Amino acid sequence: MRTIQLLLLLLVLSIFSCENAKESKRETPAVVEEIVEIPNIEVPKSETILNGNEGNWYYKGQLFNGFAIQCYPNGALKQKIGFYNGKKMGVTKLWFPNGVLKVESHYHENKLVGSYRSWWENGILAAEVCYENGKPSGLEKNWYNTGQLSKKRNLVDGKEEGLQQAWLQNGTLYVNYEAKNGRIFGMRRANLCYQLADEKVIITKD
Repeated sequence: MRTIQLLLLLLVLSIFSCENAKESKRETPAVVEEIVEIPNIEVPKSETILNGNEGNWYYKGQLFNGFAIQCYPNGALKQKIGFYNGKKMGVTKLWFPNGVLKVESHYHENKLVGSYRSWWENGILAAEVCYENGKPSGLEKNWYNTGQLSKKRNLVDGKEEGLQQAWLQNGTLYVNYEAKNGRIFGMRRANLCYQLADEKVIITKD
């Protein structure tokens, strides 16, 4: 049986969900304008070939239509990616070795669109953000593996714009600034590219 008009529906619902989550009230972009049916064919990801000049994926010399999968040594599913006419399309999923979902993202012609979510190995949600035309936009949230909120960023076309905040695991707010037109106003003069080690801040370069 060929699939998946359901993928299209999930993609559209994902996009609308992202739009509803944004503070700004912009119109929803028309990302998908046609019905896409991805054949229910699964092939090893290692057997697909990317033509970097074209941005297309091939299987046995033909533009790939179907799902590329990758498994762990024990046979458990590690990754499943949908393709249509050689381009990433629909839902892509990545799992931990224990079977817990690690990442769920959505693509339209190789570009990330709609909701992007990741989880910790214990099943706790780790991050959530929405993409427009390949760039994160709107509110991005991150959580510790305990489920406690670790940071919030407001993004426009992949860049910080608006209130940016971060918390230590003990709940202490240690980043709180406003990004506006490339300028920073608040507790820090850098963006939220950081890591934590024993609740000490380690700044990482962009």
